[in-house]
Amino acid sequence: MADESLRAILQVIEVLEDLGARYHVGGSFASSIHGLPRQTRDLDLVVELSPQQVQSFASRLERDFYLDAERIRQAIARRSHFNLIHLGTGFKIDLFLRGTGAFDFSEFERSAPQRLTDDPPREVIVKSPEDTLLRKLHWYRLGGETSDRQWNDVLGIARTQGQRLDLEYLRQWAEVLEVADLLESALGAGSD
Repeated sequence: MADESLRAILQVIEVLEDLGARYHVGGSFASSIHGLPRQTRDLDLVVELSPQQVQSFASRLERDFYLDAERIRQAIARRSHFNLIHLGTGFKIDLFLRGTGAFDFSEFERSAPQRLTDDPPREVIVKSPEDTLLRKLHWYRLGGETSDRQWNDVLGIARTQGQRLDLEYLRQWAEVLEVADLLESALGAGSD
């Protein structure tokens, strides 16, 4: 990842941390951390951002990012998502408001610090390997099971994490998310 894109990511995360807004890194960025690295031109963040934090959030980022404060407010009201585009690089950061379901809460509570850079040392909060795998399976199913990128991300996590994966947790939530069959296929392929 280019240094400029990394600086953009850290700038947004630092603002969230300064505001006391909880977050975690998800999507392909998280699957690259827990599985096989792959190039991505965006970052997914799951956030808990309140309407009262929007003005400060926007004012601290508007010089370096394309953003729309009103869209951010609408995304918060609808529990949906909004994005920021870094003006210097075109790097996109998609911010998703944390959902209200039991799995949304579980994955948020299980997220943990991961080292993002060594020089200087910097940790960010990242979705767990299990939750990243489950969410990827969920999106793969919703997309008609046609995305090779999603499936390869799943296999990369299964192969890289191997025996470290909490299988009981995975199987419990896979049933709830209706992806148990996909999980078993991925685990079988991941052990090859």
